[in-house]
Amino acid sequence: MMMAAAAVLAFAAPGIAQDTPLISGGVAFLTSTRGGQTTYMPIIEPLLAAPIGSQLLIESQAVLLETISPAGNGRTGYNHAHFANLSYLHGNFLLSPHVNVVAGSFLLPFNTYNERLSPVWISNFQDGPTIASLGLISTGIGVGGELRGSAVSRKNFSLDYTTWFSARSGNENFNSQRSSGGRVSVYLPESRVEVGFSYDRKLQATRENFYGMHLWWEPKDTALRLRSEYASGKHAQGYWVEADYRTLRFGGADSWRGRFEPLFRMQQTFRRDTLASDSVPLVNTQQADFGIDYNLPHNARILTSYSRQFASTGNQNIWETGIVYHFFFPAWKGKMQ
Repeated sequence: MMMAAAAVLAFAAPGIAQDTPLISGGVAFLTSTRGGQTTYMPIIEPLLAAPIGSQLLIESQAVLLETISPAGNGRTGYNHAHFANLSYLHGNFLLSPHVNVVAGSFLLPFNTYNERLSPVWISNFQDGPTIASLGLISTGIGVGGELRGSAVSRKNFSLDYTTWFSARSGNENFNSQRSSGGRVSVYLPESRVEVGFSYDRKLQATRENFYGMHLWWEPKDTALRLRSEYASGKHAQGYWVEADYRTLRFGGADSWRGRFEPLFRMQQTFRRDTLASDSVPLVNTQQADFGIDYNLPHNARILTSYSRQFASTGNQNIWETGIVYHFFFPAWKGKMQ
């Protein structure tokens, strides 16, 4: 969600009306084949970022998708399922250079995947990591408030923080459970390394603690990116490590060779018990994901991947393909000032 805020600030340059709302998001058509059965999923994820004055920003994102999957059980034809929901809606108020107040419905900022990498136009793989649900308290959405910002910013390092409280909500669009938590991240600009720690406490029904850690590294003067997370809860723990490399050195970003982006992700989950209080597999699971994305002109990408999953309940192959388009434009033409 903070990516939209950054986009608004970039758009609101001198000479452009600063109160012009921006519409962004992604459109995708995805396919997934498991056990010889292929599922098709068209999806739209629009995002609205509307600044009001110089200190207030309203953000909202929706999800509209349809799943078309084989009927199964010996039947012919396909099943259709529709889903439409408002992912979040909140206001961001810049209280001071170091404090931003968020109120409303927001993505829980536990670790990094939910908040930074889950939008369809950003993620490298169609499927999120198998530990993505750990620490997100059911829906991954909080209804309440956040305090976040940069506590310290120096030439050699910066320290960012986020803390939140979520109330219980049974609303169809904004469903959440009662929880509180926070995240602290340190970024070293010289080495381009970010390391962070997360904590979440479930405050209703069976109370649980969740702990997380993330490490990102983007080596300077390369097109390589390394991202990783670890998460631990009462019933399970696990990790994922992902690497992607843009082939810019082979003719540049606009050449046909420079548009390739090989990917690899390794992930494992470990069960402490078989209580199904999370969405992590109920047995120890390993999965290796291999992919090649192709970056087309005009913010479009072709996604392809193959995954091999190993578990005591059986091994399986997962083939996925898709095409994604990222759109971005002002809601109306701004006036020059």
